[in-house]
Amino acid sequence: MKIKKGDTVQVLSGNDKGKTGEVLEVIPNTQKVIVKGVNVRKKHVKPRKQGEEGGIIPVECAIHSAKVGVVCPKCNKTTRIGYKIEKDEKVRICKKCGTTIK
Repeated sequence: MKIKKGDTVQVLSGNDKGKTGEVLEVIPNTQKVIVKGVNVRKKHVKPRKQGEEGGIIPVECAIHSAKVGVVCPKCNKTTRIGYKIEKDEKVRICKKCGTTIK
């Protein structure tokens, strides 16, 4: 997958279209990512221990990686990711402006 944990991404389609957020987790076997503040659902939690409170908590759910695009830190636009070899190291680059992405 070309999307890594810590990337800033923008949602391209769905209910949260246009929202941006940081990737919290990447799930490569299902091609999904969890983005902060996107695809938020309510989860009902039961108290498990004595004195612990139950309730309804908001939780970010997974979204397919094809529905998000990486935001380039230099040009601030959603872009596709390319690869380039520099000094025997494979680096990710922005397809629009050509800068390296961490």
